[in-house]
Amino acid sequence: MAAEVGPNSPDGDVEKAGGPAAGNASEQETNGLSRQLANRHIQLIAIGGAIGTGLFMGSGKTISLAGPSVLFVYMIIGGMLFFVMRAMGELLLSNTNYHSFADFAGDLLGPWAGFFTGWTYWFCWIVTGIADVVAIAGYTTFWWPDLPLWIPALATVAVLIGLNLVTVKAFGETEFWFAMVKIVAIAALIVVGLVMVFSHFSAPNGAQAQFANLWNDGGMFPTGFMGFVAGFQIASFAFVGIELVGTAAAETKDPEKTLPKAINAIPVRVALFYVVALLVILAVTPWREISPDNSPFVAMFSLAGFGIAASVINFVVLTSAASSANSGIYSTSRMVYGLSWHSDAPSWFARLSSRRVPANALYLSGVFLLTGVVMVMVGDSIIDAFTIVTTVSSLCFMFVWTMILASYMAYRRKFPERHAASKFKMPGGIVMCWVVIAFFAFLIWALTQKDDTLHALLFTPIWFVVLAIAWLLLRRTPVQQSRIRAFREGRSEF
Repeated sequence: MAAEVGPNSPDGDVEKAGGPAAGNASEQETNGLSRQLANRHIQLIAIGGAIGTGLFMGSGKTISLAGPSVLFVYMIIGGMLFFVMRAMGELLLSNTNYHSFADFAGDLLGPWAGFFTGWTYWFCWIVTGIADVVAIAGYTTFWWPDLPLWIPALATVAVLIGLNLVTVKAFGETEFWFAMVKIVAIAALIVVGLVMVFSHFSAPNGAQAQFANLWNDGGMFPTGFMGFVAGFQIASFAFVGIELVGTAAAETKDPEKTLPKAINAIPVRVALFYVVALLVILAVTPWREISPDNSPFVAMFSLAGFGIAASVINFVVLTSAASSANSGIYSTSRMVYGLSWHSDAPSWFARLSSRRVPANALYLSGVFLLTGVVMVMVGDSIIDAFTIVTTVSSLCFMFVWTMILASYMAYRRKFPERHAASKFKMPGGIVMCWVVIAFFAFLIWALTQKDDTLHALLFTPIWFVVLAIAWLLLRRTPVQQSRIRAFREGRSEF
């Protein structure tokens, strides 16, 4: 049996290993989470977070709803989330004892905020992981149409748990190569698509590949304003995971250097991986001919007559979903691990294996991911199941992103000297916080405009009711009462 480190083990008496009170990096190597993620890992993890399953799996439906205006949808969402990431970056670097946004939310807004943010983020990634498991099962039908969907879904969960049990460096290497696969695939799609456009490629139905396809069928907004609004529903899910670099900060060798580089590159990544890729797809295939039920990435290569290439791209989008699920397993385990140090989760989740991995927290996430196996067993449509879980996930991520902005505003109010000394200030400050929060309100309104997303929207508050009841019970414990008193008296845990 692997040795474990935690508050109830002999090594657990050392100052909260890897928790907010943890000391320098060498202490963390000995007693807590291991700082094994190098700059190349963080940069590729950030890219992997920016290229989500929603781009590959959901962009077909988004295009069918919004037409070519989908390009503006992705640009707007990406631009808004850039400011959220800048706020997160300034906060994490303002106090290196903050290891995640749950830490600074609890410190700046109160213990309740850390509890709600941490557990909602866990729930976000569980739901996202379920969506990824559903997507992976759907992708396997490309090769094995008669294979029961629960088999690849179950295999995915088992493999991901196994990968994350090794070391954090193994996670970093896996994500590094997953992201490389995505980058090469999207670059190849852009190149092939441009060749098809400039060579005046004609589809079997006579449609010609040309940039005029972007506007010659109803203009850039062919479905009107409400069609444009509907495009935000699935598109917002494509960006979940963009904040993953914040979760990985506690296991990064040089966060002061790597975090700003990863965050500042977000606009370029959005422009290249979303806007340019979708622009090429729309130029090759008129938007009305793009199926909402299939990946337009696979469809474009099939149209070009590259049967093998289409199979390769299907593998790429499958690995993209696996990458997202892998990130979900990682981030949920680290978040539960952090919550346990603040007594917001049972103490056994703070125990580390001999390889410095929070194994118990990993098992918890894996059990809940099995819900995805159940969904593909009882569901009739992969895309319907995908729409439901992506809507719930998007709403919960919006809550987490809003808590990051609320924490930033509290930080500006409480610690003006830290903001003045910051070398990584958020552009726009408080004003942009309110602009982005207003945008999130618009996104919630957009989700009410379609029946499928509205139904998911109506069920999401149940999660927050459950959290509120749990907090009302938990806050009565002596540990939480002590934390609440410390917060009211202005004493920090960090």
